[in-house]
Amino acid sequence: MSQMIDRQTRATPRATRRPWRLTAAAGLVLAITATGLGVGPAAPAFALTGPAFTGSAASAAEPHLPAPTGSLPVGTTSLHLKDTSRADPWVPSAKARELMVSLWYPAKAPGRHRAQYMTPKESELLLKDGGLTSIPADTLSKVRTNAFTDARPAGRARSLPLVVLSPGHSKPRSELTALAEDLASRGYMVAAIDHTYENVAQTFPDGRVTTCVTCEMKKDPTVWQKLEKGRAADVSFVLDELTGARPKWKGARLIDTARIAMSGQSAGGASALAALAADRRLRAGIDVDGSVETVLPKDGLSRPFLLLGKPATFTPGQPGSAASWERVWAGLHGWKRWLLVTGAAHTSFTDLGVLADQIGFDDGSDISGVRALAITRQYVAAFFDQHLRKKPQPLLDKPSASYPEVTFCTPEKKTCA
Repeated sequence: MSQMIDRQTRATPRATRRPWRLTAAAGLVLAITATGLGVGPAAPAFALTGPAFTGSAASAAEPHLPAPTGSLPVGTTSLHLKDTSRADPWVPSAKARELMVSLWYPAKAPGRHRAQYMTPKESELLLKDGGLTSIPADTLSKVRTNAFTDARPAGRARSLPLVVLSPGHSKPRSELTALAEDLASRGYMVAAIDHTYENVAQTFPDGRVTTCVTCEMKKDPTVWQKLEKGRAADVSFVLDELTGARPKWKGARLIDTARIAMSGQSAGGASALAALAADRRLRAGIDVDGSVETVLPKDGLSRPFLLLGKPATFTPGQPGSAASWERVWAGLHGWKRWLLVTGAAHTSFTDLGVLADQIGFDDGSDISGVRALAITRQYVAAFFDQHLRKKPQPLLDKPSASYPEVTFCTPEKKTCA
């Protein structure tokens, strides 16, 4: 698999960060791409040098996601959707674009069956792709989630804002589960999309497992533009299926079609801009640590947008990815913020930061996975509360003593404070 090394994220963690840090003794390069990072400009990858695993077997036995911070129980279900109006952009012989979508929603009560994080086969392929072969192949299938597959949806018709989530390139939708569960516990409907042939392992209801066609492609800006445009089309199709006259899930009647927004990480975050430009139903968006190739419309975008990333890549004034954000910033004419999280690595904004701590490998961050997730959850929820629920959020106005890791950037002055 073609990989780019994001050397700027390789800051040495504090000695107290993890009990089983990887070391340079074995000289084995672990490319954490499938489970944590994407590939290419929209999702720079990095490599770790050391043994495949240095923790005990017990450390990987019961990985789990932190509990949601909202007050509501969380339900979840999955949908298999087929867009017969277009061929798959990466496998033209597939005459329809097939997608898997996970939905999370506030529930009336907890159910009896917790949702599976991913299948054993998906876990096997993801860990193998990442070079983590010294832990049980089904480890990620045993991650304990907080949502229930048999929970009844709660809420009145047309009462729930909808947030669409898109993962990074090569990543499955499952790695945004902790964020999705948290938003659902706060009263949001959440739809996370697996973009077929753009992730290492994706399972369909009939047992088919598709793999990553785009991972093998030589990357250039036109490929990333095609990917972002294709994901925007995926998002619009999913919205059609959830909010049309005959929605594909009966619980979709709870969605307030006037309050829909999108967030994504890495390539998923970059695609949020393409999706907003293509679909007026999206009222606001967030790009989490994703370099952007999409060219905004000539008149720009006037809807609210948040850029949330790591200083190593997105500090204003730096070339490369930061320059892509500065270009985007100039075309954003509505409410906007540029926030950076000190100590974060690319994985810190996904479940992998938490799971890395529990399983025992080093993702290059200088902040614990639990802390990074708490920050991500808090600022993402604040953004959607302000722009979908019209509840002002002082957290988004200036630096907070509760979250000193978060700096506010003024790209016009090339400063962050």
